Amino acid sequence: MRLLSYNIHKGIGGRDRRYRLERIIEVIERENPDLICLQEVDHNVRRSRYSDQPHLLSERLHAVAKLYQLNVPLKHGGYGNLLLSRWPFRIKHQVSLRLKHRRPRGAQMAVVESPEGPLHLVHWHLGLAEKERHWQVEHLLAHALFLESAHLPTMIAGDTNDWRNTLWRGPFARHGFRHITAPISRFRSFPAYFAMGALDKAFFRGPIEIRAAHMVRTSLSKQASDHLPLVIDFHIHAQRR
Repeated sequence: MRLLSYNIHKGIGGRDRRYRLERIIEVIERENPDLICLQEVDHNVRRSRYSDQPHLLSERLHAVAKLYQLNVPLKHGGYGNLLLSRWPFRIKHQVSLRLKHRRPRGAQMAVVESPEGPLHLVHWHLGLAEKERHWQVEHLLAHALFLESAHLPTMIAGDTNDWRNTLWRGPFARHGFRHITAPISRFRSFPAYFAMGALDKAFFRGPIEIRAAHMVRTSLSKQASDHLPLVIDFHIHAQRR
């Protein structure tokens, strides 16, 4: 199975600043993922020609299930997280990760009915301040909606904004998660055209085997957004009874 996580920057190129959603779609299609976690997806915003990006992306990428979370409202429309799947969702939830007066953030949770069994998938876009990010991770991992499916194989992916790479040694280690996107030197994702920061990260817990993980470093992916996409190939092992 293959998961792709990608901050698409509203479909606006990181260097040319042009709105070209087709580039984003082509980058994703080339990787042929089963599960797609997208951040900064616009809905009805002027800069992206008032497009319904959740609908367009869902249709073009042939998603069986989708979940859109509008986190940041603007004067017209707004932007947020989009979760797409080749397989149906058994359960789906959305949780606010907003801390006090900071920019709204959110997490999406779904139990995916994959051909290898149920997968508890969490997708998010974390804040810019380190203390904020640590609070967001702890808040999510202790949330009742997360805990109701926490016994299942669990994967968490998205744009963490974790420049100093402190999350995996902190809250994730305390909760028994393993870091997929390590060593950091192999997973630099921002800015796309000269990646220095490993901001796009993934973690897992339970009977999951990570077969491979990489950043998509192509000429197109370096133009399409200000982040590079993360791709993870994995399997779920049958749990012993």
